[in-house]
Amino acid sequence: MSEKRDYYEVLGVSRTADESEVKSAYRKIAMKSHPDRNPDDPSAEARFKEAAEAYDVLSDGDKRRLYDQYGHAGVDGTPHGFGGGAQGGFSVDDIMSAFGDIFGGGGGGGVFEQFFGGGGRRRGGASQGEPGESLRVDLHLTLEEVATGTSKTIDYKRQVACGICGSSGSKPGTTPSQCPTCQGMGQVHQRQGFFSVQTACPTCSGRGMVIEHPCVSCHGSGRTEMKESETIKIPKGIEDGQAMQVRGAGNHGVQGGPPGSLLLYLHVQQHKTFHRRGSDLYCQIPVRFAQAMMGATVLVPTLDSKIEMKIPKGTQPGEKFRLKGQGLSREDGHGKGNLFVTMTIEVPRKPTSEQEKLIQSFDEIEEGRTESGKGIASDHSEEGPSFFERIKKMF
Repeated sequence: MSEKRDYYEVLGVSRTADESEVKSAYRKIAMKSHPDRNPDDPSAEARFKEAAEAYDVLSDGDKRRLYDQYGHAGVDGTPHGFGGGAQGGFSVDDIMSAFGDIFGGGGGGGVFEQFFGGGGRRRGGASQGEPGESLRVDLHLTLEEVATGTSKTIDYKRQVACGICGSSGSKPGTTPSQCPTCQGMGQVHQRQGFFSVQTACPTCSGRGMVIEHPCVSCHGSGRTEMKESETIKIPKGIEDGQAMQVRGAGNHGVQGGPPGSLLLYLHVQQHKTFHRRGSDLYCQIPVRFAQAMMGATVLVPTLDSKIEMKIPKGTQPGEKFRLKGQGLSREDGHGKGNLFVTMTIEVPRKPTSEQEKLIQSFDEIEEGRTESGKGIASDHSEEGPSFFERIKKMF
């Protein structure tokens, strides 16, 4: 599909549908569109995967809120509940493994197992190969990197197919043999009272084959450890705690199974000057008493420079000013947030004798104005206490 359909349209539910409605709708579509039930319909698998992707987003509260707000752009790149991400980038087995509980058993058991012989296994029961594990990496970013976007090179280790045995696990020149316990079926039946329970074979772990002559390099596992390096592009405005996914960069699968993903969890470090709320930034700027009273032009720091800002006469302690567009880029790509600057009054710790005389003279003038009732708002007026009265109450 060149363009994704609306997820609510895919499942045939309204935008107000609750969790049970979403789950029920997905189950019906998945049961109807499973490729094993439609061997002559090449489009069935695409519908099956499309429904799984829609359910993965709409059944998750956080993903659903992002989707409702930003559409497909809000959830592209977020980890899915199965081994892939974008439609077509994951297999039917991935979906069965992730959502098997919806159909009556994990890993595609229950109802699906009755219809299709078990998700992720051949009709005979032996495993088609185990998918590789996904790997987690925690990545720490500065607020400056969030503001501009950046690229990070990550060095890590993962399990890859053994180059000696070709991931078979067997010594070159030998091949795995049929498991004597399950006769190559990969599953055994155990009777518990009146019931017969089918489980993975304990001898071959569901593979249907056993390795009699293990590879000397991987010791029969089919995989060896290798150092890898991935360069990841981090977009502007990323939020703390968000995750990114690199599909296929996790551990290789066993015996031809698909590889896992590399999951990146992003952590934005606290900044010494700015506090962040979404795309908006907040900071405090100290100004002198004279600047606050008479008005002034002050320098305000941003993440990449300093800009001038005019403050009016009579600026009050704690008064907040907004600098439009001086925040972080918004995740949806529509503009930038704002910078909010709060004024604090800088009081000299060791005033000189001349400063003390001037302040004392000023205080006497203010005290006289207060007593005469001229020019000073009372504590009970609409304007509230004067700037100087509030300063005096701080001491």
